[in-house]
Amino acid sequence: MNEKVSILNCHVDLCGVEDALERVLSAINENINFQIVTINPEMIINAQKNKTFFDIVNSADLVIPDGVGVKIALKLKGIKINQIRGIDFSRLLIKTASQKGYKIGLLGAKEEVIQKAKENILKEFPALDIAYIRNGYFSDDNEIIEQIKNADLKILLVGLGSPKQEELIYKLKSELKGTAMIGVGGSFDVFSGIVKEAPLIYRKLGLEWLYRTILQPERFKRIFPLLPIFLIKCIISTVMNKD
Repeated sequence: MNEKVSILNCHVDLCGVEDALERVLSAINENINFQIVTINPEMIINAQKNKTFFDIVNSADLVIPDGVGVKIALKLKGIKINQIRGIDFSRLLIKTASQKGYKIGLLGAKEEVIQKAKENILKEFPALDIAYIRNGYFSDDNEIIEQIKNADLKILLVGLGSPKQEELIYKLKSELKGTAMIGVGGSFDVFSGIVKEAPLIYRKLGLEWLYRTILQPERFKRIFPLLPIFLIKCIISTVMNKD
């Protein structure tokens, strides 16, 4: 069992990439469904307001620190750990699926985006078995759940945005068998090439959010004042030792 720490009462796993992957593969091998949450400050703040989402996050099998704000919050607690970017972990799962012959599924984004993402992923991993692909525009969760059940997947990437993707994965946990599922947010936009990934220097400095805000100024309203509020709450919580 990996150590967990609480950030504003949301659990985060303190593990490296290799340990995280080992936990995923162990669950698949034991036919256990496995939910991976890539947590960021926006999701933690949302969990404070949405009890259903809060419960889903805290029941997840693996919550990885995605987002520099989470890394800073951990530093405030005296914990130094590397950020595990959701898109990087998703790539690792895809690579592993290709190597092991696992069937995977891609769910989310617009039709042209998800198809282009599939095309690019297969260029990099031609042996990969993408057994299920579906855009993110649907109204009946039950129909999607049935489709995914019939696909017999080992890994499912869900890019519906938070909390919708986490809510659907939570439903799927009681329906599937031996499937690892991860919410990937807007990663399909990057896989498709429609959105450029931040240059390496931005990623190393933890400034990916700044690069994306420069390209998409409308994101500013999402980040501010949310990020400062998150950090202030974390500082207060740390000082008062509430977590």
